[in-house]
Amino acid sequence: MVDSTITPEAATDHGHAHHGPVESVIRESLIDGKKDYHQISEDICRSVETRPPLLWLAAITVSSAALGFGLFTIGWTIWFGIGEWGLNRTIGWGWGITNFVWWIGIGHAGTLISAILLLFRQRWRTGVNRAAEAMTIFAVICAALFPGIHMGRLWLGFYPLPYPNTRGSLWPNFDSPLLWDVFAISTYFTVSLLFWYTGLIPDFATVRDRAKSYIRKFIYNVLSFGWQGSARQWARHEILSLILAGLSTPLVLSVHTIVSFDFATSVIPGWHTTIFPPYFVAGAIFSGFAMVLTLMIITRKVLKLEEYITIGHIEAMNKIIILTGSIVGIAYITEFFIAWYSGMEYEMYAFINRAFGPYWWAYWSMMTCNVISPQLFWIRKLRRSVWFTFFLSIVINIGMWFERFVIIVTSLHRDYLPSSWAMYSPSWVEVGIFVGTLGLFFTCFLIFARVAPVVAIAEVKSIFKLSSAEAKSKQGNH
Repeated sequence: MVDSTITPEAATDHGHAHHGPVESVIRESLIDGKKDYHQISEDICRSVETRPPLLWLAAITVSSAALGFGLFTIGWTIWFGIGEWGLNRTIGWGWGITNFVWWIGIGHAGTLISAILLLFRQRWRTGVNRAAEAMTIFAVICAALFPGIHMGRLWLGFYPLPYPNTRGSLWPNFDSPLLWDVFAISTYFTVSLLFWYTGLIPDFATVRDRAKSYIRKFIYNVLSFGWQGSARQWARHEILSLILAGLSTPLVLSVHTIVSFDFATSVIPGWHTTIFPPYFVAGAIFSGFAMVLTLMIITRKVLKLEEYITIGHIEAMNKIIILTGSIVGIAYITEFFIAWYSGMEYEMYAFINRAFGPYWWAYWSMMTCNVISPQLFWIRKLRRSVWFTFFLSIVINIGMWFERFVIIVTSLHRDYLPSSWAMYSPSWVEVGIFVGTLGLFFTCFLIFARVAPVVAIAEVKSIFKLSSAEAKSKQGNH
């Protein structure tokens, strides 16, 4: 049987390393160990074909419990109303919108790894792109929950949707930046889903070809649309991937730009600023890559994929974290400088209050986690340390959560009238909904890791002749 994930180029040399041009031996290999095409399929399909390990069962139990608690708190909110949250007249946006922006940010890395790095032909993306794309889908689903719940009246959820305006000028409000969110996020979700599924088709065919039971064969045949791996199918697959990459590249930039407009189009000091779009995009990629690292480091250990998600992959992603973390740091400093340089007393007060007001702890947590900690990746030993990277990836995501909290809450809690100043702290219901979205995210990811190959088999095989340790050793011998 012909392996349906072997590209036409690889098929010409199936079973032994290519003796033509390969990458320089100095460049780190992206597939470690003594491998061939069959062994790659064996290693990556193992997690789909074997019984789930105890660690996986324990993880899905915990994440399902968190999801269940989240569903309970969402039901509680709908039943008793938005008054169950810690919001007040001054602070109308709290944890709900903080978590919405945080989840949208996490969803950014998947499309960046898939689309932009594909267009730039970066081979190191092949080990991590599948999980990153899946992470994008699940993060956007988690984010989409919050605006709906935050409305308080879910049955009015159709107001921001773009349908013919038959109700006069009042409904729906086409001027609202929330309408841009609907357009941007739904488009982003659709393109990301298509991109993710397109890449899965050849791999589903491989799982089908290896399946022992008729039912399993049938299910994976349906999922792979009867993929046979012919040259024509591969050509069309390549064209579709490039078209989707071209579509999603501007979406990476536009989605978080539009989310930033929710703030930047207002007149509130600390929000009304032109730096928000690039600053939000850099921050989103920064937090997204951190979450990819968190997931991939766990995945490579539990599923024994260390030879496909190598130290080289981790180091390449850490370099992007240094870059985006530095951009975020410059944005923080620029905000402070412009507030001072403008001479606008309200703007100056907004930033002084952020750093030294009642919420100073949140501001300095954000600065420590997002600006200072990523600079440690300049040290090569730390950049290539799996445990340190895992620890810092969690620190960065905590920092990026604090960034959204600082922007939203500290800008609102003190306005022009001292008589309306207020403090905000989340209620147990808000914390429960956030825990629930974490449960939903990890439950989805764990199920995905059991039903589909976490690493893109076809794409790993496409770089085997160029970037594997096996091919390089044979090249060295010749």
